[in-house]
Amino acid sequence: MNICVLISNAGTGTNLQAIINGIADGKINADIAAVVSDKADAPGLERARKHNLPTEICSKKEDLLPLLKQLNPDYICLAGWKQIILDEVILAFPNKILNLHPGLIPDSTDGVAVNPDNTPGLWNKGMLTTKAIQNFLNHHATYAGSSIHFLTLNFDFGPVLGRSFEKILADDTVDNLYKRLKDKENNLYVEVLQKLSLP
Repeated sequence: MNICVLISNAGTGTNLQAIINGIADGKINADIAAVVSDKADAPGLERARKHNLPTEICSKKEDLLPLLKQLNPDYICLAGWKQIILDEVILAFPNKILNLHPGLIPDSTDGVAVNPDNTPGLWNKGMLTTKAIQNFLNHHATYAGSSIHFLTLNFDFGPVLGRSFEKILADDTVDNLYKRLKDKENNLYVEVLQKLSLP
């Protein structure tokens, strides 16, 4: 199985590192065809070079589809990618683009994901990381959570491959809650790719 990991300068590359480690540890039966960034200053590029992985810069969203067609990955992992994914890319790689969303995506558009304590999980549709984590706190949710799903034309929705949950504590801030959730997200990415890479 070949995968491409799409990153940007928005994050530090921890999901990429988790995937690299998962492959090295034999948990994920895959090779990384390329690490693609929309910016040359993405910290994840240094992580990729440290492990001698091929890297590509794709600064224009219109150039992504030709690049991906050339790389021909089995799966594409969004790991902090900021650039808009054009519909043509989603249509060319149906159920092949994995996205990590900072919320609990339900299994149907009119459904609700459920927390471990059976309270309703927050979808956080359309929210980026900091705003999403703040939304958990604003709504006094019992758990924060993230979902890995296949990207579809339906914004922030698609078949869910896995969810992670983190209990919210009384003194939590956005920073310390996200730090704990991030560790769960890293593990979740490895678990999902492990399942996808099974023969």
